[in-house]
Amino acid sequence: MATRWGICSAGKISHDFSVALRTLNPGDHEILAVAARDLHHAKEFAKKHNIPRTYGSYDELAKDPDIDVVYIGNIHPHHLTTGKLFMKSNKNVLIEKPLAMNSREVQELIATAEENTVFLMEAVWTRFFPVSREVRRLLAQGELGDVQMVRADLGAPLTHIPRLAERKLGGGALLDLGIYCLQFVLMVFNGERPESIQATGHCIDTGVDGTAVLVLKFSGNRLAICTCSITMMLTCDAVITGTKGTIKHLYSVKMTWWCPTTLEVNGKGTLFPLPEPGMPLNFTNSTGLRYEADEVRHCLLQGLKESPGMPWAHSSILAEMMDEARRQLGVTYDQDNIQ
Repeated sequence: MATRWGICSAGKISHDFSVALRTLNPGDHEILAVAARDLHHAKEFAKKHNIPRTYGSYDELAKDPDIDVVYIGNIHPHHLTTGKLFMKSNKNVLIEKPLAMNSREVQELIATAEENTVFLMEAVWTRFFPVSREVRRLLAQGELGDVQMVRADLGAPLTHIPRLAERKLGGGALLDLGIYCLQFVLMVFNGERPESIQATGHCIDTGVDGTAVLVLKFSGNRLAICTCSITMMLTCDAVITGTKGTIKHLYSVKMTWWCPTTLEVNGKGTLFPLPEPGMPLNFTNSTGLRYEADEVRHCLLQGLKESPGMPWAHSSILAEMMDEARRQLGVTYDQDNIQ
């Protein structure tokens, strides 16, 4: 029986996620309904993606008894309330990254999942690409020896996009781009919490971080350096250095290590191609969203409430690291001041 999806929010990323689902076996995944705050937008989205049910509110989608899991693709200041709405209606959820605005909200979402015995996963899609699975396999087999250094950069001039630049919309380099770098480090170091974090950078006039540089120190003098920016183009690559060699996420003109299709291990490159989309996409390599969708299905079939590939503990540490970096950078959101 197919996993029956509900789509929450009819925006750009929800479009790409729906296109990606269509590249999978239709016997495994079915989009049953879409909800938007405006019924007209939901109907337009449904027509484009051939979705049978439409709702003009998230509450209506939450009450649909036939939905197995909801993909939440609205902007992250709304992840907490939307996630809780669906989980309290006994719906499993896949929530776009970042899972929430801060560590307190992440813990609230996890507690809600536990209280209602439902599945919850932060949609860090990078984790489930074949390239990322290969990286984990190589690390587990000791291909690099002892990992000594991880470096990840991601940045481009994006301040013209309101959701990336406006504080009320949860803007800033860390929450939107830096999370990719930090989750990569966390994956390489197998979920270990860093001993220390040193952050520096600058804020733009809206009060959010424009560029941030983080140095993380782990046990055994292992280091990681993460750089993210919404004000400048960075090298946009990721490298793992060990005592026996290096792993590089290769990049080209498209610079796509956060949605990777190529890998270089000790100088030897390998290509991991993606399926072609059935219609135009908004973001690069978005058919790769199929891998996180398949992860959700596999977890649900096994009766799991969290994913081994992106467990709640990793989401918690990610939020804690970003909270600390923002504290050092002087970036606060309204959600930080709620007692």
